[in-house]
Amino acid sequence: MKDADIDPKVKAILESAWQVFATYGFRKTSMDDIARGAKMSRPAVYLYYKNKEAIFRSLVEMHYTTKTQALSAALNADAPVETLLQAAVAAQGDGVATLLNSPHGMELLDAGTSTAPDIVEAGEAGLQRVYADWLQRESDAGRIRLADDPAEVAATIAAALKGIKMTAPDYARYTARAAQLAALVAAGLTA
Repeated sequence: MKDADIDPKVKAILESAWQVFATYGFRKTSMDDIARGAKMSRPAVYLYYKNKEAIFRSLVEMHYTTKTQALSAALNADAPVETLLQAAVAAQGDGVATLLNSPHGMELLDAGTSTAPDIVEAGEAGLQRVYADWLQRESDAGRIRLADDPAEVAATIAAALKGIKMTAPDYARYTARAAQLAALVAAGLTA
């Protein structure tokens, strides 16, 4: 989904919600906070979303749609394996700075798991499919060697990146660890 495809009022609500959630956390955010940031009345926001949980679910869905598209674009470029993996983890981590630098980052990650578990599961599966498809193409072309099924290797990459996101104390450490993971995986695939 591109920004141009989103209703301007929905976009305003989602942008406001993301900023408010990052500032106050999920639990302390109110629909009034979101409406104020979107420069709308609370009743106007309710015309689009029934509650903050619905808004949060929409944010999670948009996150995964954006990440899947960015990851696919990064892995479909013509470059060496390490360069592609570096670009992929950078694309997957783009925008995570607000989350990881927020004092409410862990609460927001937990809220995604509890408020939108179906979207998180589908989103993670989508990211893994993009990695698996790329791994299969690279293996078929003889550019990498796989020690296991592409889907299993993709699941390992995705789980490692998610683990880094969950444990990194800040965005700088996240990007450093994610880049290190990309280098290690690339070295293992091309050795």
